[in-house]
Amino acid sequence: MSTIILTCFVLYTVLLFFVTWLTSRKASNDTYFRGDKKSPWYVVAYGMIGASLSGVTFMSVPGGVYSGQFTYLPLVLGYILGYIVIAYVLLPLYYKLNLTSIYSYLGQRIGGASERTGSLFFIISRLLGSALRMYLVVFVLYEYMFKAWGVPFWIPAVVFIVLILAYTFRGGIKTVIWTDTLQTTFLLLAAIVTVVCILSEMDISIVDLLAQMTESGKTKVFETDWQNDKFYLKQILSGAFITITMTGLDQDMMQKNLTCKSLKDAQKNMITFSLSLVVVNVLFLVLGGALIYYSQQTGFALPVNEAGAVVNDKIFPSVAFHLSAFTSVVFVIGLVAAGYSSADGTLTALTTTFYHDFLYLDKNQQYTEQQKIKLRKLIHISFAVVYLLIIIAFKPFHTESLIDTLFDIAGYTYGPLLGLYAFGLFSKYQVKDKYVPIVAVLSPVICYILKMNSEEWLWGYRFGFEIILLNGLLTCLGLFLIRKQENK
Repeated sequence: MSTIILTCFVLYTVLLFFVTWLTSRKASNDTYFRGDKKSPWYVVAYGMIGASLSGVTFMSVPGGVYSGQFTYLPLVLGYILGYIVIAYVLLPLYYKLNLTSIYSYLGQRIGGASERTGSLFFIISRLLGSALRMYLVVFVLYEYMFKAWGVPFWIPAVVFIVLILAYTFRGGIKTVIWTDTLQTTFLLLAAIVTVVCILSEMDISIVDLLAQMTESGKTKVFETDWQNDKFYLKQILSGAFITITMTGLDQDMMQKNLTCKSLKDAQKNMITFSLSLVVVNVLFLVLGGALIYYSQQTGFALPVNEAGAVVNDKIFPSVAFHLSAFTSVVFVIGLVAAGYSSADGTLTALTTTFYHDFLYLDKNQQYTEQQKIKLRKLIHISFAVVYLLIIIAFKPFHTESLIDTLFDIAGYTYGPLLGLYAFGLFSKYQVKDKYVPIVAVLSPVICYILKMNSEEWLWGYRFGFEIILLNGLLTCLGLFLIRKQENK
């Protein structure tokens, strides 16, 4: 079976590189950074599904049904509110200023230190978040394939990063947009095929499966305990602000949108994508219920850690590999697609941000176009190396569901970005720009201390993903305190 899986992986990679060849011919810096501003909005919308889901959603959302039922869904419903804000507040701003890097706005509105601070927080956020998404893909493939062959963990990690580096090296964002459509297709097929195979194996209809899930309490959507970190109002609020920050203030996600031909096309893309994402997340929640139902009815033992607790992230691969060779192959290709889609755009966005917001190479007249392309490629390779090192270094620390870990990281690293943009958009004050980095660092530190002690200090209240909102508010307050006396 391993030979079949490896063969399918090679064929999929060949197909990916064929798409790369088609999209990267005669590529320039404008192709790499802006896709020549010719991307069809519906292609961007479809491809962004895969980029948003990544390996974490592919694994952790189905696995999370075991302990969290469907309480992830209010978070997804909150996403819609966030996407509306992006479509009608942020996108008009980005298109009006004709931005390539969205953090250039902070430089224009507040100052150079603010621009670099915003860029740095994005770089930290994306390096950690995307590397952990890619780590999960490598981890699963290592556990279920390469480990049995005696292959060290770092070897598949290197192979994946080298492949991603190779196919994004020339075409950049233009290549990413078109390859993401391929990734999305296979990622969704993996979920659909697995559900269909379980229904066939258990001889049950989808309606009966949902009824069985409801009877067993696995379809609970709304957690009504206000002290619980899954409290539905907190989830909805968190979903909105996570979307605004992790999509609207994220260069990776917005760079795709900024390749559309016009603002109107970009808005159509965003609204279509937001509605599609709800449907897709429901599919993955149903998949999670199907996996648990299969385990209960067949007696299949779910994977556990050394303490005997079920490991959510391993439920999907365990059942997929147990069902049949076909579901194993489909799962692996879907997982690989999820890994590729989370990493390819990240390398391009990190390169764009460093190129534009730290080195200001787009404005530098000392270099020729060819020299700028060489520098851009060097930056691209450097970020790939750092990305790889994070993946390898994280392995000893993987002890829980990664989706919670990722949102915890986002709450601290994207919060200052939320505060910076909110202050820039909704106030007319200028600030003492050199002090902005201090404010941006202090806000997440205060939030971390508060979250660690919230149950003791706040009558049992536990912070969830909504910590990002508090982080943004503290950043805004800090910026207000360092404002200049004159109002410009």
